[in-house]
Amino acid sequence: MSAYLQDIEHFTQLLKSRHTWGAINPEYAARMKSQNQFKTGLDIARYTAAIMRRDMQEYDADSSAYTQSLGCWHGFIGQQKLISIKKHHGTTAKRYLYLSGWMIAALRSEFGPLPDQSMHEKTSVPALIEELYTFLRQADARELGGLYRQLDNARASGDTAKAASLENQIDNFETHVVPIIADIDAGFGNEEATYLLAKKMIEAGACAIQIENQVSDEKQCGHQDGKVTVPHADFLAKINAVRYAFLELGVEDGVIVARTDSLGAGLTKQIAVTNEPGDLGDKYNSFLDGDYIESAADIQNGDVVVKANGKLLKPKRLQSGLFQFKKGSGEDRVVLDCITSLQNGADLLWIETEKPHIGQIAGMVKRIREAVPNAKLVYNNSPSFNWTLNFRQQVFDAWQAEGKDLSGFDRASLMSAEYDSTELAQEADAKIRSFQADAAREAGIFHHLITLPTYHTAALSTDNLAKGYFGDEGMLAYVQGVQRKEIREGIACVKHQNMAGSDMGDDHKEYFSGDAALKASGKDNTMNQFG
Repeated sequence: MSAYLQDIEHFTQLLKSRHTWGAINPEYAARMKSQNQFKTGLDIARYTAAIMRRDMQEYDADSSAYTQSLGCWHGFIGQQKLISIKKHHGTTAKRYLYLSGWMIAALRSEFGPLPDQSMHEKTSVPALIEELYTFLRQADARELGGLYRQLDNARASGDTAKAASLENQIDNFETHVVPIIADIDAGFGNEEATYLLAKKMIEAGACAIQIENQVSDEKQCGHQDGKVTVPHADFLAKINAVRYAFLELGVEDGVIVARTDSLGAGLTKQIAVTNEPGDLGDKYNSFLDGDYIESAADIQNGDVVVKANGKLLKPKRLQSGLFQFKKGSGEDRVVLDCITSLQNGADLLWIETEKPHIGQIAGMVKRIREAVPNAKLVYNNSPSFNWTLNFRQQVFDAWQAEGKDLSGFDRASLMSAEYDSTELAQEADAKIRSFQADAAREAGIFHHLITLPTYHTAALSTDNLAKGYFGDEGMLAYVQGVQRKEIREGIACVKHQNMAGSDMGDDHKEYFSGDAALKASGKDNTMNQFG
């Protein structure tokens, strides 16, 4: 007996023992139960954490089994991504969602649009996680509701084969609920603040939390200047805080992504505590830029002096009170950050880079894997990179090294459309197309994400519609550019009433009121125009 039929039988027996529940239909109860597989956010966190752990193991065995996600700033956006994934690819396997702190700051703060500096309300992070999973669970209920209506029609027409097929589809239904990698920025405060926020995020459904090694109150976007990092002890305390939150809530497979911004961060707010030569604090301080001094006469009022390499070092201090790192020390600091994080509780790494260059990433990962052989990365395929220009320049440089004639190209202007049909541009596009697979194989990248895709797609599609609608095209701009494409490409949202839950509401009205139900899906519903 299928699981669906078993649930019907269970409720049938239950109702026999509840004599006043005669109006309840056991099959309807079974349907509502299956449409709500996940009862709490912790159910989701445990379920999705297990998925991530399994995917990480499969990647260790085969680097072609990497995973992907797209960033989202609203539950509807996340829902539509998963509906599209199931529609086009048949399965949600190895496809996640990414929750970007940048997009929360820019789009979800009550202060209005904000830069990525952790100024937005921290409660908006778990709120968006909960919202995303609410929409994904609704996608489950909507799709299953459609299958149930088909099942009723098959039974009514006496098509037992079709009914059996539909029961099998119901039993083997694949949920839209997938892992979310959620951005906690630099923790929004000290380690206790990080722990409290992590708990809220996990309770909302987060199975993977990404945390960065910047100073919480000086936090900057990873692709902007002015980034300030913290000593390893401070960062590890926050990793511990997140792990305790996972364990306290019973999500033992919870995943911590440790992000380092050291490649582009030239500043630190504090000098690390060190107890003996060669400890982590001493290693952190060894990267400080400064001058060795001989005596107190070399010290000015307000100067700070530390002992490093057996000598007295006066670190360079800015008017802001921040200290500088040595120029060119970024990669060495990244490698130390990553090894330290993996050896002290983190599961995955995130190295924020200034360009998408496989050789650069692979060089750092090779060094990291000398200490931690199975080190794996989450990588930001960022819209902050000019992908076209970067890859055309990479091809240009490679061809130049090979001695090819490049007299027809201006390296600084390779973004120009005049180069679009050239062999150089085509090779660059081929490298962009294979970037994720190549980087997974060569640079240890387990998970590829785009942080802000729908921020840009929303702007682009809105621009196209506004240009035509408020111009000469008028209503045709919407009909031709939006609705006609929705119909012909099978976009579920063309039936927006259905997507918003009107058919599910009708189902429930029938369950609750029987023949007295006043339904919205009658012959006068204009949604019927879409078939």
